[in-house]
Amino acid sequence: MSLTLLLRCHDLAQTQRFYADVLGFAAAHSAEGTLTVEKQGGKLIFTQQDLWQSPPTCSGTFYFAVPDAAAYYTAVKDKASIAWPLQQMPYGSSEFAVVDCNGYHLAFRQQA
Repeated sequence: MSLTLLLRCHDLAQTQRFYADVLGFAAAHSAEGTLTVEKQGGKLIFTQQDLWQSPPTCSGTFYFAVPDAAAYYTAVKDKASIAWPLQQMPYGSSEFAVVDCNGYHLAFRQQA
């Protein structure tokens, strides 16, 4: 089963630039004023609309599996706000996380 998240963003153009230029995601405007970003099967959809009638909040981290966490970290570490640096986790994965332009935490992990 695949999962796609619909998230509220502050600015679609800024979000598109961040995901395309900083993280290397494919980013395209999609239906009804939304932006779809995708990389290696991981997909997020963003909207500026307040569909939830509340401020955007998220108390978690979105994890993406990547084939080479160290190489991806090297590619993005100087362009993104790092939530935690690349490290070997006690549960066996190598991972790091960034904070996107909307305040969402995105982790990128490589299973050992």
